[in-house]
Amino acid sequence: MTEAYFESNRSPLGSIQYPYECMIHTSVGSRWVVGAHWHTYIEILYFLSGQAKVFLGGECHILSKGDLILIHSHETHSIYSTDVEEVAYVVIKFDPEILYSTSRTIFESKYVLPFTMAKSTNQRVFTEQDLIDTPIPSLVTEIHEEFSSQNYGFELAVRTLICRVFLWFLRRSQDTQPNWDIAHSLKEMDFQMLQKVFEYIDDHYMEDINAETAARMCNLSYSYFSRKFKAIMGKTFTNYLNYIRITEAEKLLLTTDTSMTEIALEVGFSNSSYFIQQFKQFKNIAPNQFRKKISQENT
Repeated sequence: MTEAYFESNRSPLGSIQYPYECMIHTSVGSRWVVGAHWHTYIEILYFLSGQAKVFLGGECHILSKGDLILIHSHETHSIYSTDVEEVAYVVIKFDPEILYSTSRTIFESKYVLPFTMAKSTNQRVFTEQDLIDTPIPSLVTEIHEEFSSQNYGFELAVRTLICRVFLWFLRRSQDTQPNWDIAHSLKEMDFQMLQKVFEYIDDHYMEDINAETAARMCNLSYSYFSRKFKAIMGKTFTNYLNYIRITEAEKLLLTTDTSMTEIALEVGFSNSSYFIQQFKQFKNIAPNQFRKKISQENT
């Protein structure tokens, strides 16, 4: 299976698609709980009971109560329950983009990008013993409680808690594998290219820009730039540009009464039809429905 497996298990069309998700999965008996698939989200599994095999990147890991496994973006994985008793585990999925501040910089990217590359070698499995006297079990519990209750401000709470978990992973990796980070996976030229592209898109997303222009700005051929950008980011230049535009459109939908056509043009789309199509693709809901739902929740 591919990313389509994950897409088919998203929230129903018309519901607000958050850039993170948290739930508890349960299973009884020896069986496949989740077949082989991959997605663009980073995923954390924290086991509450029972035992299961998690197949990750061609390796099999056996996890039981108190154990945790970290699954990178774009990494093929599957889960097989091996216990006759109930297997239960918390699932936390989140878009790597939530780890960035208002604009992407290479300073943050050097921390985030290793978790979007399946070939990265940082520690993936943490045993119950590894997690004793760490904040991770309580943070996982709090993330699940916040996402389930969806009390006022839960979006900020969940993002903050996920960032705290991510920071723990970062520091743990640095302690156990010094110099493991992206600086040792990418060349200096790649750093410079990413920084130029991030700044270029942040400053010009509302204009008629494309990968050809970005490639010329980086003094690279279009084909090489496109391959390199997708290999590093896990998405094409156009997909990333549209993601930024949709993120900016969200802000306008929440804070203004501007029409769909005006918003589309303001964030760089050539027409409202394409804007609506892209918004649905990224957010699983039409922009006008998104605005209405948010408005209803805030009254």
